[in-house]
Amino acid sequence: MSDDLKHECAVAMVVLRKPVPAEAGDFGGAKLSLLLEKQHNRGQDGAGAAILAAKPEPGEPPYWLYKSASATPLVDLLAAIGKRDACGGRVFLGHLRYATFGKNDVAFCHPFVHQASELEHTLLLAGNFNLTNTAELFETYSRQGEFPTSKADGYLLCEMVAHELANGKDLAASLSSALADADGAWTLCGMTGDGWAFATRDPFGIRPGYCLIDDDVVVVASERPAIQAAFNVPPEAVTELPPGSALLVSPCGEVVFSTLDNRQTAQPSNRPTVQPAQRSCAFERIYFSRANDADIHRERKALGAALLPQILKAADTPLEDIFFSYIPNSAQVAFHGLLEELYGEILTQRRREAEGENSASLRPCGENLPRFGQIAVKDAKFRTFIADAAARSEFYKHVYDVTYGLVRPGRDTLVVLDDSIVRGNTMRNAILPMLDRLGPKRIVIASSAPPIRYPDCYGIDMSTLGELVAFRALVNLLGGRDALSRAVACESASLPELYARFTDEEHCAEIARLLTPPSMKAEVKVVFQTVENLHRCLSTQLVTRHSSLVTGEAAAIGDWYFTGDYPTPGGYKVLRTALENYLECKTERSY
Repeated sequence: MSDDLKHECAVAMVVLRKPVPAEAGDFGGAKLSLLLEKQHNRGQDGAGAAILAAKPEPGEPPYWLYKSASATPLVDLLAAIGKRDACGGRVFLGHLRYATFGKNDVAFCHPFVHQASELEHTLLLAGNFNLTNTAELFETYSRQGEFPTSKADGYLLCEMVAHELANGKDLAASLSSALADADGAWTLCGMTGDGWAFATRDPFGIRPGYCLIDDDVVVVASERPAIQAAFNVPPEAVTELPPGSALLVSPCGEVVFSTLDNRQTAQPSNRPTVQPAQRSCAFERIYFSRANDADIHRERKALGAALLPQILKAADTPLEDIFFSYIPNSAQVAFHGLLEELYGEILTQRRREAEGENSASLRPCGENLPRFGQIAVKDAKFRTFIADAAARSEFYKHVYDVTYGLVRPGRDTLVVLDDSIVRGNTMRNAILPMLDRLGPKRIVIASSAPPIRYPDCYGIDMSTLGELVAFRALVNLLGGRDALSRAVACESASLPELYARFTDEEHCAEIARLLTPPSMKAEVKVVFQTVENLHRCLSTQLVTRHSSLVTGEAAAIGDWYFTGDYPTPGGYKVLRTALENYLECKTERSY
């Protein structure tokens, strides 16, 4: 991915349903450590873990807790888990954090703790989540006579659940009451001091969550392959955590699923209403989650394959004059899908020609096969602390290295696949200048995601409109900020209506113009995935066979950053705020 996007965190939990034999050593601690290590791509700004004692004793803390926000938080945490005095424990809870908006400070690291003198009211909570209405929840909680000491959303959620427990509700009812008015996305895990463990997802399943349940353990993690690797199980043994429900594990190891109430429903959209649990985040499939998940690997290949007709149309040259490449590393699997589709088309065309059919779907490449290779190589260790702005800008162009000798100067069209284009800064300031040094006649940038036209508020750090290159292109097509303001104020036009005034070709051409540096010699074209193809490629199945909530229907993919079709009222509120901020020249976040 050319743009560096941060997103919300990873969570992991291991619950032992049976005592572990002494010869197994620190089984739970080792498994938790492996789950966190296998998800380190999801959070590198902070790490924390809590381990609940199997048999808490008065006079001693019922749990072990460690957090780090150092330069190497996961290294610190794994060392602390291995060195802790007591290797026992029954519930093992871990978290990795990206500081998307909050401060990069240990006080914001999970798990959050509500300490009470009663074990059943002591609560530890960690999660991968983002709420759009934290301020409103804070005010409501404060009016109940409570005195919260922090406005951090994780702390607030922990205190809200603990408040319900203290009022005598059981764990399922406490979770349901505390989350009833929450607007946003979450996968939460936690435990009480008396031995209960739980995991829950938001009603629309926006944030990912997977579970493994067998006779010995209950395991929850943000990504399925992490569980597969840690426990050596096949993909079908790991199922999705059911959205809108709570997985509860009692102190004696009994597993129960409970449906939670939530009063947040989406406002009417321009498409038929969908049921909750059908709006999982598309960016998880496109970019965030690791591609060693079998479904995600298949879906990313499908996304690459679906782009072939648009790429060939934009290239507008014989195959023998095209060189295919990609932006490392997350676009690699989609690139494999693109190549497989291309080779399949070539073989089909040659078979038809051999049978005497007139096939002209591809412009000929002679007897040679299409050329491809890795043109861009990201320098992972590249850093610069140069103060001078001009010198720093020159160094910024060298974040990527380039492979010389593959592209024929003045003749070849260079096709480069990326998984998405969000802000376009790296593409304009680093990648395109680097590719231009190779001397191609034309450069086609292909995005396996559609253009990102709307802000996100469910855990991805793109909450303002002005930072999105697709939105800036719309503003230019309309005639500038003042023209946008008139369209909104005088014509009551919505953003989807304004986008619809222009064809996809017009929009792509303006994005290409915005991405093209002034000194660029090669012609630049940009193509994007269509929303229709996105949904066709990301056809997930929601399988929750461990509960009464079994369903095998296809689950719709959340696409609000492409379409403006948000799953919760908070999404539309954030969009309105983002538009108001842009028109008033404010750069602050929208929630």
